[in-house]
Amino acid sequence: MKAFNTHAPKKPTNLSINSDLLSKAREMNINLSATLENELVKQLKIKQREQWLQENAKAIQAYNDFVENGGVFSDGVRSF
Repeated sequence: MKAFNTHAPKKPTNLSINSDLLSKAREMNINLSATLENELVKQLKIKQREQWLQENAKAIQAYNDFVENGGVFSDGVRSF
């Protein structure tokens, strides 16, 4: 599943940024919009993963406890 709708229209946005950083980025012909979008995608995925882990922590712990106490179903058949 995608983290967001990649076909949604672009929206102009104002933001504040360190003036020297902006100047250096422009000198290097860095596409600010693309760079920000790429970094936002990374951050969004990190936050979504953290949220998923938090929401599912009890179920994950319950499964880990189950495996610790009784093993996994394939313990008797696997050859590795």
